[in-house]
Amino acid sequence: MKKETTEEQSNVFTTYDLGVSASLLTSGYKLKTLDRTNRRALFVFEYKKGIEQSANKFYADELRVKARSYFDSLKALKSKLYSD
Repeated sequence: MKKETTEEQSNVFTTYDLGVSASLLTSGYKLKTLDRTNRRALFVFEYKKGIEQSANKFYADELRVKARSYFDSLKALKSKLYSD
């Protein structure tokens, strides 16, 4: 994970997980950037109240999103990953 200042850390939520990223995108959270400086891609979301709870619900299999919207978000993220 890249080093960020304290102010930057409070304004973003980061994850390496493609599945949780697609679910957050589907839930209305905004992807700020995709950091590919390491071997793995780091998804950086704008921080918004409730984002950690949404991510935790994803891992607990309690987050509900529309299936087709999730699939579209997954395709969009994969496209962003493999472009350039």
